[in-house]
Amino acid sequence: MIDSYLPRMAPQSDPHLPASTLRLNVDRDALAANWRSLNALSGSARAGAAVKADAYGLGVDTCVPVLRDAGCETFFVAHWGEVAAVAVHVAGGQIAVLHGPLSEADCAFARATGAIPVINSLEQAGVWTATGGGPCHLMVDTGINRLGVALCELGDPAIAALRVDLLMSHLASADETTAMNRMQAELLGEAAQQVPHRRLSLANSAGIALGAAFAFDMTRPGLALYGGVPRAELAEAIRPVAMIAAQLLQCRNIAPGEGVGYNATFIAPTHMRVGTVSIGYADGFLRQRGPGNAFHHEGRRLPILGKVSMDMVVVDLGEAPDLRAGDWLGVPWNPADAAQQSGLSPYEMLTVIGTRLRRTAAL
Repeated sequence: MIDSYLPRMAPQSDPHLPASTLRLNVDRDALAANWRSLNALSGSARAGAAVKADAYGLGVDTCVPVLRDAGCETFFVAHWGEVAAVAVHVAGGQIAVLHGPLSEADCAFARATGAIPVINSLEQAGVWTATGGGPCHLMVDTGINRLGVALCELGDPAIAALRVDLLMSHLASADETTAMNRMQAELLGEAAQQVPHRRLSLANSAGIALGAAFAFDMTRPGLALYGGVPRAELAEAIRPVAMIAAQLLQCRNIAPGEGVGYNATFIAPTHMRVGTVSIGYADGFLRQRGPGNAFHHEGRRLPILGKVSMDMVVVDLGEAPDLRAGDWLGVPWNPADAAQQSGLSPYEMLTVIGTRLRRTAAL
């Protein structure tokens, strides 16, 4: 029955369609290496992979086959609507849905596709059992107060009726050195004594760096797979994955006193050569990415001038006077580099990548 839930294949690209002025390149070797490194750092535990939000913006069709071939066996998504895209590449039983079932329809979909629900509440436990039950995962809240069954609810008959494969919780502050991390690990251990289960899971990307006491049986890396470094201990193990480039649309000379972009927030102090680049909000390059940031070309830094606008960014070509319309510029998009974030978290830098930019990713 799973075939009825699979997405339709996109039509073949029009051979007469001009090439995009944007490029999203995913370094598949780096992605595979990151999973293997995180799996090794997980010790005796096995690493899964969070591929929710279209593999953190880099594309399920691009990333899931790479992770699968690297050895990953369990994939985590947030929504039921994300299952079909992942199931094209892996068996349904390898896909866990973090938000769990809210209705009989959700439960029917889970059974039809083989996806495993993560039960987060007594209500979800009840609907899963009432519609036939079966293997599931169970999220226990140990302090993040987001999703999960409360510790005081673990003795409820609705929980006793579940067939729990993965008993799991989620660290609230794994990117910090805090006593709360240890407390959450201890609370999950206490929960494990109350709920029959097959495996335990707690650590996200940052949690893996905390050591063996947090790995249990399965780790659930997300951000670090795609090049994010949530803790300094991972810096040497994680390679950048996403590389983005955009074309120059036009180059021009401006005179002293002329403004650039909306509200003329940049005024030329001298004669300048500037270039307009084909990237903007719809691609995930948001306005707060502008101040202090720069594009690059063959090691030359091209500072952003004025405000990022809907589909364009203007850069200073003073260090690259040879550039012309049609030339490609590197776009700052390394989530491990805090200097490029301009107020965005590494998670946001990846997941806000726009649809038209994702379409340029090579599959």
